[in-house]
Parts: sequence; C-alpha cells; structure tokens
Amino acid sequence: MSELPPPASPDLHAIFGIAGATPAGEPTISLGIDAEPGVEVRVEAAPPGDWPRGQAEVEAAPETDWEHARQTQAPAQELEVTAESSGPEPGWSGITRPSRRGSSPRFLTDVIIAMQLATARQVEDAIETSRTSGQPPERILLDQGAITADGLARALAERYGLDHLDLGVFQVDMSAANLVSTTIAKRYQAVPVAFADKRTLLVAMADPSNVLAVDDIAIMTGHEVRVAVAPPDDITALISRLDRLEDVVGQSDEQQQAEEDDEVLALHESDEDAPVIKLVNQIVAQAVERGASDIHFAPDGSQTRVRFRIDGVLQDITTVSRRMASGVVSRVKIMAELDIAEKRLPQDGRIGLLVDGRHVDLRVVTLPSVHGEGVVMRVLDKSNVVVDLDKLGMADRERERFESSCRETHGAVLVTGPTGSGKSTTLYAALQMLNTPEKNIITVEDPVEYEMAGLTQVQVSNKTGLTFAAGLRAMVRADPDIIMVGEIRDKETAQIAIESALTGHLVLSTLHTNDAPSAITRLIEMGVEPFLVASALECVVAQRLARMLCPSCKRRTIIPAKVLQESGYKAVMELEAYEPVGCRRCGGNGYRGRVGLYEVMKITPEIQTMALERRPAEVMRELAVSQGMVRLRDDGLNKVRMGRTSMAEIARVIGTN
Repeated sequence: MSELPPPASPDLHAIFGIAGATPAGEPTISLGIDAEPGVEVRVEAAPPGDWPRGQAEVEAAPETDWEHARQTQAPAQELEVTAESSGPEPGWSGITRPSRRGSSPRFLTDVIIAMQLATARQVEDAIETSRTSGQPPERILLDQGAITADGLARALAERYGLDHLDLGVFQVDMSAANLVSTTIAKRYQAVPVAFADKRTLLVAMADPSNVLAVDDIAIMTGHEVRVAVAPPDDITALISRLDRLEDVVGQSDEQQQAEEDDEVLALHESDEDAPVIKLVNQIVAQAVERGASDIHFAPDGSQTRVRFRIDGVLQDITTVSRRMASGVVSRVKIMAELDIAEKRLPQDGRIGLLVDGRHVDLRVVTLPSVHGEGVVMRVLDKSNVVVDLDKLGMADRERERFESSCRETHGAVLVTGPTGSGKSTTLYAALQMLNTPEKNIITVEDPVEYEMAGLTQVQVSNKTGLTFAAGLRAMVRADPDIIMVGEIRDKETAQIAIESALTGHLVLSTLHTNDAPSAITRLIEMGVEPFLVASALECVVAQRLARMLCPSCKRRTIIPAKVLQESGYKAVMELEAYEPVGCRRCGGNGYRGRVGLYEVMKITPEIQTMALERRPAEVMRELAVSQGMVRLRDDGLNKVRMGRTSMAEIARVIGTN
C-alpha cells in the first residue's frame, strides 16, 4: 500500500482514474482490477482516517466454484496501488525508489533479467539447476557469482515495489534502531533505521516477504512498518555494530567512584531510563568509531538533532524524539557530574570513558536555548592523535624551517589559526620530537588534551586560581628547558611567555590569527613591546586543516584557468587535479581524513626591523614571501595538484581572497 499521507477526504475521481480534476499537488492513485465472468468485485472507500486502506472483496457468483475461481483469478484479482513521488525524503541518502509501488506478479528471475543483473542464459541455467538442487534460482545465481548480494536486494525491492537501502551510505537513526533488541533483529534479519513520519518506522529487511517479522516489529514498536530491502551482509554488519555499541562504553575509574552514590545508582538502574542510557552510549561509541571531534545535541522544536563534527564538518546523524530528549540531556549531565535541576544557566564538565578498550575524555557544555537545553561534547580520543611530524602533511622545506626553530635553545615558536585547525596537534608533534631524557619539558594547558610520557603537564583551573599566567609564572621557577603554553589569551600570559623566551627557555604556544605575519601585530596590540617581540620570536606557523579526497573514489578532472583566477590565483593554464565523488568507504561525501595546510615564517633580521617599526602585517607578508615563505593558499594549491584535496575544499577552508 502507499505510504502517502491521507488527503482531507477520499477523492473517488482520483481513486478510480475517472476523468476529472484532482486536488492540486495530490498524487494520483490508480487501482487496476481485472475480473472474469463469475467473479464479482466490490471496492469500498474507507473512512478518511484510514485512507487509502480501502476494502476489496472478491465474491463468487452462486453458480461458480469458489476454489476454481480463486486459483484461476489470483493474478487478475491482485489489488495494485501505484503512486508517483517527488523523490526520497529530505535528508535521506542511500535510498532508491522502485519503478512502481506494490508487489509485481513477475517472477524474481524475470526482474533480474529486466534489470540486466544477469543474462537470460544464466537465469535459464539457474532455473534448470534449481529443479534438481532444491535451491531457488536466485540463490544459485548468487552462489555462482552471476549476481551480487546488493544486486539481488535491488531485484527484490523492485519485485515487491519497495525501497532499496544502501546501509553504507544511509544514516541510521539510533533512536529508531533502539526500538527493537539485537536479538529480535538477528532473528528476523531486520533493523529499524529511521522514522518515515510520526507513525511509520522504516525497517531494513533482507527478506521483505517475511510478513511475521513485519507484524512482530509493528507490535513491539507500536509503529506502522514501512519495509525497505537491504543486502543480508549489510544488515548483519549493522546488527553486529549495534550489538557491540550496546556494551562498548564503560566508565573510567573516576566515574566508577561516583557511581557509589545510591541515588545515582537508582537513576542509572531505572528500567524507564534504560533506553536512554543505551542511546547515549551508542551515540558516544559511534562518534568515537567514526573519528568525530564533537557531538552536538541541538533541540529543534519537536525533536533534538544529533550531529557529529567529522573532519571539521558537521553532519546530521540522527534525531531524538521530544519524549526522550530531556532524558538524554539528564543522562549526559549525570555522567559529567552536573546539576540536572539547573536548566537556565550553562554548565561545563568532563566525562572519562573507556570505549572499546580506549580511554576517551569528553568535555561537556550545556547551553539553554529557546527550544530547550542543548549539549555539545568535545571528544578527546588519546589513541587517535597524530604526534608525528611525518604524518602532518608539512612540505619538506616548511618542515625543515619548523624543526630548526624548535631545536633552538631559546626563543618562541608560535602556531596560529582558528579553533579546530590542529594547532595543539602540531605542538604535540614538536614536543614528541624534542622529548628526550635530558630535557625538562613542562606544559600548561586548558585542558590537557593528550597525556604524553616524559612531560610534566599542568591543568589550568580557574576555580582554584591556576590560570595560564599563574601556571606559566610557576613553570619558569621549576627549571624547565622547554615550556609549552596551551594558548596565549591575554597580555599577562603573552608578556611572561615572551620574557621566558628571552631568558634561555624554548617556548611553544598557540595564538588566534589568520596568518603568520599577523601574529607579530597581534602580540604588539596585546601590549607587548615591539623590541621584545622582535627579539623573542624565532618562527610563526599558520595552519588550517583541509579534508583529504577519498582514495577509493576520487576522480580526475581539469580545473579551468578561469576557476583558478576566480579563486585568487594568477593562473594562465588549466590544472589537472582530482574531485570528490562519494562511495561507501567515505560515507558518500568524497572525503576521508584531513591534511594540514601550513605557512611557516622564519623571523629574519628584516622582519625584526619591520616589527620594531610597527609595520602592517601586509607589508611583512610580502617580505616573508619574497624570502621564501609559502602562503597557506599556495600550499593548498600544491596539495590540490598532488591529488590530496580539492579546489572546493581549499576555497572552503581558506577562502578566495
């Protein structure tokens, strides 16, 4: 039957295809019924609330044998409902519509031939083999490799007039998947994957003819079931992932200590809250599994959107219904030891978890909004950090400049860029290179993102008065060789860092500027004297992170010279490069992983003079480029030329100016 929403009232003209206008925008629904003599067909329109579930009754004439009529008229009596749709629901990808709705009287093998999944000869041979082997022809074709599992699933979907799902691309709604247990999912090879609407559940099934499974899932969930077909292997993989995610999240030692409180235990063990606990665990585990840096719970009126920031880009993952949204927020607050009763003020906390044997820290921030309380969780996966300069993507020449500055006995090396551009990762990679037993390395960070053996790492705590400036002031008295300051935020921190660089310490830190030359003017604007900045700075690195093209599906392309010129490059010839396509390995977006774009500026005597004269950053940039500095945009173009990223991604990250 059609899943289209009911109109205000049944339109008999539209239902029976009688000439006449139908309501504007309504889909046309036709019923084709063939009847032979001796069989009476009666069609009754259902009430508006049940439309289009009309009743079709087949009654035999008195002189006709009922069994004979049933056997001979089955194909003719089949009630077919066909509907045209404008396409997949908004936000759904990986779903393919059938050419028509409703079960087809054709054999599955005929559909396989019509879809050109196998040749007629192969199908005929499979039919002959099936007569002696007892296996269905499609199974024989699959075993012989004539068709693939995905091809068979597409043929099944077409045969029954159902949607086909590519679970490698389709974003599974975890709140829908949690409506049935993995035991039931395994038994029926069926998993709810999304909500088609408030009443209807989209269920991925390997065998769409299993009516018992459909009925049981409808009873268990309290929703109407809309069946979609997916390959059995994909469904098995999804069930395995859900099964693993259920128990993959464990609490760290600190959280286990907090669990000793009886009230918290009662909240955690409540049967009513169990689905919420399971949902939060699955979302966190899925975020870690997919390498997300942030998890967003954003209330949006009737529901809460769940989004992951993957490779620097936010992606919609699932939605949480309104009735579960407050429970999800409360569960996160309990895990982060926040006040669950306080909903009017922002709060922040942290959660330590063990996810699949890996220690993961979550930094939690709650934000009251007009639609409800939202949560943002920063995921710090210590096992996923890249601390090797070889893997950061820095070109050989820029890397030599950076390494030579980091090996100096004193001076300041700054890494600049916006939030989330990988500055801390670059500093950790430098510390990994410098970390030897004969050096005393002390860091002050907010927070300590990644613990590294051999370092003394200090956590900033504003509650106790341990600010960056206070921590840095204490570090200088602790006989350090190398100091790493997580971020220069104010004049006091900048002053102490610069003075420390002048008194025999190597200082590494980060700063928020758009490019390398602007770091000098920013420090001077903060109140540090120009002569101190000019004397202390050794090197400034500006960086961004660009998504890398998926190696499995990227496609060669020619970038016209006009496009390059519009992007700010002085190009006269087109450029051979690659563009994103999208496949199962990259989730359909064409990108997988990220690579750094770098601009390394050494502080030469000429640049020191300009700093003393308070010259603008633009003038210093021109001088640095003439001395061999590669700009961020030029490094990006080089990586486009190498096939590592695309022009569209460079424009997104750096802009066109």
